[in-house]
Amino acid sequence: MNRTVTDIVTEFILLSFPCSREMQILLFGVFSLTYVLTLIGNGSIICAVRLDHHLHTPMYFLLANFSFLEICYINTTVPNMLTNFLSNTKTVSFTSCFLQFYFFFSTGITETFFLSLMAFDRFLAICQPLHYPTIMTRNMCAKLVFLCWVSGFLCYAVPIYLTSQLSFCGPNIIDHFICDSGPLMALSCTSAPGIELTFSVFASLDIFITFPFILGSYTLVFRAVLRVPSAAGRKKAFSTCGSHLTVVSLFYGTLMVMYISPNSGNRVTTQKIVTLLYSVFTPLVNPLIYSLRNKEMKNALRKVQMRMKIVQNS
Repeated sequence: MNRTVTDIVTEFILLSFPCSREMQILLFGVFSLTYVLTLIGNGSIICAVRLDHHLHTPMYFLLANFSFLEICYINTTVPNMLTNFLSNTKTVSFTSCFLQFYFFFSTGITETFFLSLMAFDRFLAICQPLHYPTIMTRNMCAKLVFLCWVSGFLCYAVPIYLTSQLSFCGPNIIDHFICDSGPLMALSCTSAPGIELTFSVFASLDIFITFPFILGSYTLVFRAVLRVPSAAGRKKAFSTCGSHLTVVSLFYGTLMVMYISPNSGNRVTTQKIVTLLYSVFTPLVNPLIYSLRNKEMKNALRKVQMRMKIVQNS
């Protein structure tokens, strides 16, 4: 008679960053600050887009949704990491581990779809300016955003469910700060090359379809921008697209290291650092990248700041 997964393993131990108690407390403080700053930065962009009618355009609607996605993304990793720093046992239940696994992968894949959609939006706005208002209507934009969210959360549902049905008979120690595919597959007592191949193929397809699409879109955008007679128009377009490409480079660069070849023998420390970069660092810096190089966003953020001061004074 086959035993179920929960008959064998009911919890995992996330080692996170093994170090002294004092260093654990220091890391708790650093990541707590990072978490709060990320929430404030991305939350500010959402508020600015919502409150400033000048930003009620498809580009900023997508940016606000992207910022909300970044908040969701960092919430799949950092809260559990902070709890782990203060925990003596560092345990996580089987169900919680796989829920984190699912939401971490789903928000990550949704981010690739959003970056592609934002690139497509810029392509239409700059390369097809006359058709842009009729194509990228508010209704169409909302449908595309909905499609990104639904597709992202459906992609890995079946592979992750199948992984949860494997036998885990010990050890139950994960040398990572999140429940990720590689460490979990390594702990399984059952050989599952098909599931491992599925994760690898899905990740490769996602990266090698969305990344060339984004690069192709911005290549066409830059070609169109170079033909713009106005120097101010070229500067504005380059600034906006430059911000997008910076975010794309940060995110995809680290993703390629981790997931194109998940069994390539990356050292555990390297895996942790790379995962930190794309799951914690990029959500922190994205608001800075988008706001510092965007005059309209900076003005909107100043208005939000002024409103907050007025509310506090009253």
